[in-house]
Amino acid sequence: MTTAPAPAPEWAAPVGERPLDAVVEVPGSKSLTNRYLVLAALAEGPGRIRGALTSRDTLLMADALEVLGARVSRDGADWTVDPLDPGGAPAGDGPLRVECGLAGTVMRFVPPVAALLGRPVRFDGDPAARVRPVGPVLRALRSLGADVADDGRGTLPFTVTGPGVVTGGLVDVDASGSSQFVSGLLLAAPRFAEGLVLRHTGPTLPSLPHIAMTVEVLRAAGVAVDDSRPHIWEVAPGPVAARDVRVEPDLSNAAPFLAAALVVGGTVRVPGWPERTTQPGDRLPEILEAMGGRARREGDVLAVTGTGVVHGIDVDLHDASELAPTVAALAALADSPSRLRGIGHMRGHETDRLAALATEITRVGGQAEQTHDGLVITPRPLHAAVWQTYHDHRMATAGALVGLRVPGLRVVDVATTAKTLPGFDAMWARMLEVA
Repeated sequence: MTTAPAPAPEWAAPVGERPLDAVVEVPGSKSLTNRYLVLAALAEGPGRIRGALTSRDTLLMADALEVLGARVSRDGADWTVDPLDPGGAPAGDGPLRVECGLAGTVMRFVPPVAALLGRPVRFDGDPAARVRPVGPVLRALRSLGADVADDGRGTLPFTVTGPGVVTGGLVDVDASGSSQFVSGLLLAAPRFAEGLVLRHTGPTLPSLPHIAMTVEVLRAAGVAVDDSRPHIWEVAPGPVAARDVRVEPDLSNAAPFLAAALVVGGTVRVPGWPERTTQPGDRLPEILEAMGGRARREGDVLAVTGTGVVHGIDVDLHDASELAPTVAALAALADSPSRLRGIGHMRGHETDRLAALATEITRVGGQAEQTHDGLVITPRPLHAAVWQTYHDHRMATAGALVGLRVPGLRVVDVATTAKTLPGFDAMWARMLEVA
């Protein structure tokens, strides 16, 4: 007899009862940490990553690269990486096994690295990960000479057996579903014998800042990348420099904290805000100002001040879709309707985020309707309910934001935030306690 899984615990989202006056230290960027890890595993010598994010996604990436033969040593937020053995795969019989969890970066960045080994590598992950698309990466690897066994699904589980030496050359990829399809191939491309010329062939390309981030970290590691032609990237073959790097704070993880200032009033400050960055979260100041806040830099600190009044917004988040759950939560609390555009690809994220946001906003009394590429949210009086998170960290933080103004709202499995921000609930409580 099969025992049903225990229901996930519910977290009573605290209400914001007085204006905020808080400093929130946000840990390192997941996107940068995982890119640095991949490049360090492919580098010509040991490297160091300072300020690395320790979260489920980054630990899964470190574990995956260790399965392939790298070594990652962690001392708090300072990680050292000994790269893959250039002589080939780790010793042993049978396929290597990589656990992806629900991490898109692992399931899309690691297979091109696995193709360099000449040994079968089996990829699998959480049940919810088995519907996330990986097909464009797998088709590209086949065209580059790897054998890929996925029963034609284009999703987990699958096995990649590389030729050992990947020739490289020209490959076409439809990355309409995720910019990670491009980034994963570019990161491994310096180790291809002829490098890589990658052409995006689809009708749309989401999250271009994440591809710009990939190009930037490659260049910083001494890799020649030509991105002068729209939607074409040429990576030259050659060594990847061993580096000592520092990870920027994760600006998207700062979003719910800074947005809280608009909902409750008062000021929230996030130190370490970079003056220049490729992170999509850098759009936060302009978005929060359009929704009624005031954003300003105080040295390297971004401070956002609000009055407790939130305005609706019409915004294209095509290049910053990871901010959409925060913006949607604010929109549900606004004084006028909002339209969020350019985020149709979010249907393939940790969950179908468009459906999840529409369902949960409606559950608490709001009005949220899906469009072909986004959401229309019309504010309504909200009431207490159980906010489902669908194993999605950004659904959990969106629920916490709504709960600031809705007494009795309970968020299911707030611990799912450990994917990118372990200890979120404690950080949230501290922000409110110092008000």
